[in-house]
Amino acid sequence: MSDTESKEAKKYKKMLEAPVKPLIASLALPSIISMLCTSFYNMADTYFVSKIDTASTAAVGVTFATMAIIHAIAFFFGIGSGNSISRLLGAKKRPEAETMASTSFLYTFLCGLLIAVLGNLFAPQLATLIGSTPTILPYAVQYMSVILVGAPVMMSSLVMNNHLRFQGSAAFAMVGITIGGFLNVFLDPLFIFQFRLGVAGAAYATILSQFVSFCILFCMTRQGANIPIRFRNMHPSWPILKEIVAGGAPSLIRQGTQSLSTIFLNVAAGGFGDAAIAAMSIVTRLSFFAASVIIGFGQGFQPVCGFSYGARKYGRLREGFWFAVKAGTLFALLAAAVAIVWAVPILGEFRNDPLVISTGEQALRAQAMTFFLVPLTILTNMCLQTTRKTGGAMLVAAGRSGLFLIPTLLVLPRAFGLTGLVWSQSVSDLCGFLLAAVLIRKFFQKLPEK
Repeated sequence: MSDTESKEAKKYKKMLEAPVKPLIASLALPSIISMLCTSFYNMADTYFVSKIDTASTAAVGVTFATMAIIHAIAFFFGIGSGNSISRLLGAKKRPEAETMASTSFLYTFLCGLLIAVLGNLFAPQLATLIGSTPTILPYAVQYMSVILVGAPVMMSSLVMNNHLRFQGSAAFAMVGITIGGFLNVFLDPLFIFQFRLGVAGAAYATILSQFVSFCILFCMTRQGANIPIRFRNMHPSWPILKEIVAGGAPSLIRQGTQSLSTIFLNVAAGGFGDAAIAAMSIVTRLSFFAASVIIGFGQGFQPVCGFSYGARKYGRLREGFWFAVKAGTLFALLAAAVAIVWAVPILGEFRNDPLVISTGEQALRAQAMTFFLVPLTILTNMCLQTTRKTGGAMLVAAGRSGLFLIPTLLVLPRAFGLTGLVWSQSVSDLCGFLLAAVLIRKFFQKLPEK
């Protein structure tokens, strides 16, 4: 047996025989770090740009919708192919997994090039569409135009990150993302203030950091028993695309509806002024930062879920799911307590504007009240998606950020003014939780006990 085959055998045994709770914890920790560093890209931009003025802060918040679209398509390819890779490895079909990894990488890079070209051709129109006001528009175009240029690299990095996670190599994925995240925090003040590039400087810092992450992740795919990206394994075909669509559609729906709801949020907040847009954008970034930890728990569970489902070890799948839900809920309660008690000081770190802090305080505390419901919703989506229950996964994915949030944003601000705006996400969280609870109960009822 070669060294590579020996490493593959050890990984296979670990994923299917190691105690579930310690295994998920060991996979979740680097995944959590990766997710937190990914959110740093956006959090750092918001933090340093907020030191310029309120309009610039609002501009970065508005263009978060563009970033969400880029992430949506990247996660569509990355998780769609990653789900398939984990099941194929669980069924001991490595050659097919290698073809899936390289082909999905090719699809992603080409799609990123298309986004970069079309996005820059219509940057002003796109910025207006996603909620820019006339005072915000120039800053939004500056930031967004640069970000769009980096779309191919940004999307390909996220795909390789997901591939490594689904192979049970979350630590390798963490290295590339973490280095890029810290680099972005260092480059932001350098480009924004030292080089006096303003909002555009934040975007340059982001894409440069993403390029470094791309290079590191590409090297990580060639370490250990991981599946490398190779040109000879790129075989575009309908069966591969179909498999990616089946596994990635829920992620596309989740991220896509999040992007769409961000646009509706910007438009709804715009009725209350630029300060409201800035406040809601800061709260959105803070919520995403906290949710990153819960998503990290889910990402630690997903490879265990995929391997267990592929090997028909359903008891192992059940145990892993409920452990991840309990751990995520415990963290959510702690995060909510911090947000409720220290809402004003936290917001003051981003923008020392009384109007921004006043609106943000209400929104942050409102979201904290229902944040403990989020873990079950996220874990249900990931479980259904990994086990190829595409319909249910898409429904849960669309629920929290689309089916429920968009209608509340259309109705509540008009009926209750600013109070309705800040409570919209909480109402959506409650509805999404109820939907997820029903679907995961049905899933486990149909799943064989052994």
